[in-house]
Amino acid sequence: MASPQTCGILTVSDSCFSHQKEDTSGPALEKAFRKAFPDFQISQKAIVPDDLQQIVDTLNKWVSEHCNVILTTGGTGFSPRDVTPEATRAVIEREAPGVTYAMISNSLQITPMAMLSRAVCGIKDKSLIINLPGSAKGSVECFSFVQECIPHAVALITDQTDAVQKLHKKVQKRVRFIDGCGPSKVITDNVADRPRESTYPMFEVNDAKDVIVQESQLEAEVERIAIEVALHRVLAEDVLSYDDVPPFDASIKDGYAVRAADGDGLRRVRRALGAGDAPEVIPLQEGEAVRIGTGAPIPAGADAVVQVEDTSVVTKEGGEEVEISVNKMPVKGQDIRRLGCDVSKNTVVLMRGERLKGPHIGVLAAVGKSTVTVYKPASVGIFTTGNELRDHYEELQPGQIRDSNRLALINLLKEYNYDCDDYGIIKDEPDTIKKAIATALTLNDVLITTGGVSMGEFDFIKRVLVDDFGATIHFGRVNMKPGKPTTFATLTYEGSKKIVFGLPGNPVSACVTCLLFVVPLLRHLEGANEWEFHTIPHVVSVSKQSTDARPEYMRVIVSYVDGKIVAKPNGGQISSRLNSLVGANGLMLMPGSMLPGREYLSHIVMIGGIVDM
Repeated sequence: MASPQTCGILTVSDSCFSHQKEDTSGPALEKAFRKAFPDFQISQKAIVPDDLQQIVDTLNKWVSEHCNVILTTGGTGFSPRDVTPEATRAVIEREAPGVTYAMISNSLQITPMAMLSRAVCGIKDKSLIINLPGSAKGSVECFSFVQECIPHAVALITDQTDAVQKLHKKVQKRVRFIDGCGPSKVITDNVADRPRESTYPMFEVNDAKDVIVQESQLEAEVERIAIEVALHRVLAEDVLSYDDVPPFDASIKDGYAVRAADGDGLRRVRRALGAGDAPEVIPLQEGEAVRIGTGAPIPAGADAVVQVEDTSVVTKEGGEEVEISVNKMPVKGQDIRRLGCDVSKNTVVLMRGERLKGPHIGVLAAVGKSTVTVYKPASVGIFTTGNELRDHYEELQPGQIRDSNRLALINLLKEYNYDCDDYGIIKDEPDTIKKAIATALTLNDVLITTGGVSMGEFDFIKRVLVDDFGATIHFGRVNMKPGKPTTFATLTYEGSKKIVFGLPGNPVSACVTCLLFVVPLLRHLEGANEWEFHTIPHVVSVSKQSTDARPEYMRVIVSYVDGKIVAKPNGGQISSRLNSLVGANGLMLMPGSMLPGREYLSHIVMIGGIVDM
């Protein structure tokens, strides 16, 4: 197994080194790095003063210890003791000005003071060294501007050929297509003539689910992979056992292999057998016993194992047992694990369509399987639309909000073992939306958008899909709360069928519809036998009248209390309140137009395990 890639974080500060001031930049940077790259190991952390030689010595030491990424924070400004760039230049062999340009150009959009940064980035041996500002906020912001390039940079300088070629192909394919995309056909200057009511019929949730499955038949691809990396993948074959498990009669306990017919009483100890020893082929004779360990092969002629606790030593020589007493009558077959009792040779142990969990991997190892054939999951791309949206690390101007949907959806899908290509925030402009869709559909089977699917003047997703890509909108409204504007479309692009989910822009609406529609479809496309979330019936008493006719998916915490299932709303249920999903393990479907004082049968979609209170 390859060694983990490593990172070192160096804080350069006189005041932090002398303990006059707490180091906040180093820990903030470490937290951001761990979040961005959980597979990396933070192998080095240090604080040094603003001293050129000490900085140089530390950098050289970490390079010699094969630290793949070295992030410095502090000492990049105009003060007389700001010498981190000079120290870095004294260490590196090749400079990487593009990285520093990315940091400065993005920082200038936040503050004009960014032009005072003298940060340096470069390469020494197998190490990438990046200078970051000294403030916690500045260092994390600048790290976020360049973090996307770090894995590829490390792959290049450490000669990881496969990773480099994979990314090159992806980038080349993206650039080639976007250059020839062309303008959108959507007309934007007739806002007064736009429909005042949706032209799309309202679908019930179950009907929408049926349409999604019917219209999303993609050709399933398979690949053969090592079982060490097969966790969470779906089997594309029935798995047969190569061998009997166990492959011989084995002892279940530490004790003595005996003939049951000899009863209790005295036994001569012939020899000892441990796990891994070759079986004893000379049959056991009357009155004999073989000392045996757990997992050791049963000797010929023996038909029972007596545990150590049911024996006592009668005679011994030089620390070895010569005779023992069996103090409890043995029974034929006791404490013997028979050949093939767990699995018989050539029997099916795992079936096609099963999603592999930890115990499945253990079974594969036990039956001698080193590789398995699994389905490839559909490739997914995602972007958000909105002129008002900014990334979470950006300063907000009046009328702007931070984009939470994209990261929430990307990480929600990660929880269910699906990765996404992130295409960022897209302006509410048909030309820009067309380029983003074209890019995503070139590289992905499934595209998720969030925002731009309602009735607003700048909601262009459906129109671009139809006018520019000839998409079929199978539904554009769903009778549910939250999530009414949810859109589902399919189209043929570059000879392949593509699937598009236009999710609403409200954060909770986007996440709920992703759970109800997107995750089950991705499971279905992956060939999983079980692809829908389990639902449980639940009777609720209503104390407050509902004026909305739409069924509502309430975010709830489902628990066992005194042997009964209890579902409690997880705070306020407004569709912009993403906190209602934090800690929720169920979506409880409530009927529309409920009357107070009545009981209703609801169904809870279980998106997590029930809590035992």
